[in-house]
Amino acid sequence: MAAQRRVAVIGGGWAGLATAVEATRRGHQVTLYEMAPQLGGRARQVDFGDAVLDNGQHILIGAYSQTLSLMRLVGVDIEQALLRTPLRITYPDGAGLQLNAGPPILAFASAVLRYPGWRWRDKLALLTTATRWALQRFQCAPALTVAQLTAHLPIAVRDELLDPLCVAALNTPASQASATVFLRVLKDALFSGPGSADLLLPRQRLSALWPLPAANWLTAAGATVHLSTRVDSLERLNDRWQVNGEAADAVVLACTANEAARLTAAEAPGWSRQAAALHYEPIVTIYLSSPGSHLPQPMMALHSDASRPAQFAFDLGAISGLDGVIALVVSGAAAWVAQGTEAVTQAALEQARQAFGGRLPGPLSVLRTTTEKRATFLCTPQLQRPASRVLPALFAAGDYVEGPYPATLEGAVRSGIAAASAIH
Repeated sequence: MAAQRRVAVIGGGWAGLATAVEATRRGHQVTLYEMAPQLGGRARQVDFGDAVLDNGQHILIGAYSQTLSLMRLVGVDIEQALLRTPLRITYPDGAGLQLNAGPPILAFASAVLRYPGWRWRDKLALLTTATRWALQRFQCAPALTVAQLTAHLPIAVRDELLDPLCVAALNTPASQASATVFLRVLKDALFSGPGSADLLLPRQRLSALWPLPAANWLTAAGATVHLSTRVDSLERLNDRWQVNGEAADAVVLACTANEAARLTAAEAPGWSRQAAALHYEPIVTIYLSSPGSHLPQPMMALHSDASRPAQFAFDLGAISGLDGVIALVVSGAAAWVAQGTEAVTQAALEQARQAFGGRLPGPLSVLRTTTEKRATFLCTPQLQRPASRVLPALFAAGDYVEGPYPATLEGAVRSGIAAASAIH
């Protein structure tokens, strides 16, 4: 345990809450500032008046060890809060990759060999390539995109498995996505141990999954949480900091990259420019209603192209009790967002009707469409991400800071833990 410090955490998303919990656990006196009236950042529930829904479908996987550990620390019952299923990227026609339990290498090889619809040479090509990636320790030339990394593979392997995995994990189209980061995700998710690739689907609204339990734990532990409080000034005073005029021994910027850039423009202009230079990719979620309907599996893959925007569908009735509600997710959605909300909504609705219409007892209608325009940073090759250490006693936490992972919940939580651990 370090000597107690007064720590200001700016931002109450998943990274900020992870920072605050870890710093409090280490004995520091924590004050958290969140400009919104609720915690959770981009992974929280939203009250739309006619429905309480999440602002997007955020899932966890078994490899999210730090996130799961902190959730347990603040009292979340993981088994009750999350539906654990083996990784299945299954399409409505029954094709897809379906992993069984067991040693990861054998489970992956077995799933590839059982993949319906692929020719034997398709399966052999993927297994040979995956073996080569493993022998190379899942490393490659840093300038490669995922499309370049996988260009030699059969089109069915790319279209039905690798490209959907890429856009789901990195929220970046394969033609732009970093192959280095993609391989790191494959290594940790598919090959790091039994259960690492399991899907963990939230049974509750996202706010109840982590933000609210974390806030309750912080309050009980003596931390201070300020909601609807924007930090307007961050000033350095000798070896300490002033946050809105309040003294702090250390500060963690756990807000958005743009907010962090604004707050550091005077004190750390180089870091500020790097944070402000990041580019982003949106995610669109279309919530559909079909009373009494259920999908064959809680999460299903969809064939996506220029006329079919969504890559995945979630049966929220099977997951979280929202009977008859199906969520369609459009990742890497910049081109669709440019066409407008109505265009992507109607295209996704027609896509769902074609994919599931004959299998559902009731008609499909649109319940709500949400667009997170700055959902994640664009994860391109050799991207220079801002460092977690900004200045003495000033740190940054967030899924965008320097690290091996794309913009994920686990990346955000790990960055928060790292920032709290660096305070001494």
